[in-house]
Amino acid sequence: MPGVISDKERLWQVVSEAVDRTPVTDMHTHLYAPAFGCLGLWGVDHLLTYHYLIAETMRQTSLSYEDFRALDRKAMAEHVWRTLFVEHSPYSEACRGVLTTLGRLGMDVSSRDLSTYRKWYEGLTYRRFVDLVFSVAKVKTAVMTNDPFDPEERELWLKKGDELKKDPRFRSSLRIDPLLYDWKNQYRVLRELGYDVGPEFSPGNRRTVEETLRFLVDWGRRMDALYLAASFPPDFDYPSNSTASDLLDHCVLEACSRLNIPFAMMIGVKRRVNPSLGLAGDMVGRARVEAVERICARHPDRRFFVTMLSRENQHELTVLARKFRNLMVFGCWWFLNNPSLVEEITEMRCEMLGTAFIPQHSDARVLDQLIYKWDHSRRVIARVLYRKYETLFDTGWRLTTNEIERDVSDLLDRNFWNFVKGM
Repeated sequence: MPGVISDKERLWQVVSEAVDRTPVTDMHTHLYAPAFGCLGLWGVDHLLTYHYLIAETMRQTSLSYEDFRALDRKAMAEHVWRTLFVEHSPYSEACRGVLTTLGRLGMDVSSRDLSTYRKWYEGLTYRRFVDLVFSVAKVKTAVMTNDPFDPEERELWLKKGDELKKDPRFRSSLRIDPLLYDWKNQYRVLRELGYDVGPEFSPGNRRTVEETLRFLVDWGRRMDALYLAASFPPDFDYPSNSTASDLLDHCVLEACSRLNIPFAMMIGVKRRVNPSLGLAGDMVGRARVEAVERICARHPDRRFFVTMLSRENQHELTVLARKFRNLMVFGCWWFLNNPSLVEEITEMRCEMLGTAFIPQHSDARVLDQLIYKWDHSRRVIARVLYRKYETLFDTGWRLTTNEIERDVSDLLDRNFWNFVKGM
């Protein structure tokens, strides 16, 4: 066969090069296209005040939560830098990520000079920086998390509409957590937008059901959403006697059907176990994989992206994906996005699902993070894939360069798009 790989040294070279250069579709981020203006976060001060680093800082400082929150962003960043990078060695994953990012952008991280890093960004615009970051990270598409329940973002969609969708590198997903878990407050948003819903959601109230469904379909089309999405607490159950379960059955999954898109479920987050930390105060909890089993079984014609936050859920979820072709497991979410866990989880998925999963997403909130999150993940994915191909090599099976490049492209790009399209 042309291009056949005949030794393991060459095998490693082909695998590592394929993983390194294959353009990625990052299927879940919290980034924004340039048209969203100030919603897009970037720069070293935002990198340093990422909530992962805030949580680490508060373990190492005598400063109170209240005094830290009272600082402006620049002062916060300086305090984080001094605490985590000067007074202690920055080998946590979040700290290393800052250094990887700065280094890949051409800065000298050995200088330890925050003022120099800040100066590097001077004169850059967000639009120009998007071009640079996407090039360095080799990301071709980033799927945004778009929330119509956020007043600032909602106003942008209503005023600017199609302008927000002009950059093909950024695609939308429709996030609906508030609808599922805060109906008593969020129904007012629907009413303000012209949807005739009541203060109580009940399947028996056909007008509220129909108007909620119309809202989801309208906003899915307005955003050209690739999928609907929500995060769920560890005790999420389905079906259950809850507003969230009723909304899923009577509105959300029907909206997905009418829009012909999947529903993404991110399960296992305990919100605000320490409210003093803000976003950094969320926690992980073991969830009920049976809820995913039942929703996939009851809706075989719907497609579900699923990721779970607890390490303890990963094996069961992977086994479940072998049983339901309408379930696509994706990413190592949030507290699992550490190299040791990414490696363990990715290897298990390879052994049980072959190439039929999506190994990673960045979950980036700051544009710069695309660089380190994909740099670090690519290294782990390459190691895992090499070991899997090595086991094939030991059986006598020989691979070609094209076959490896095909597999890598499936994992980092095509699996997502094929599932969105229902292929």
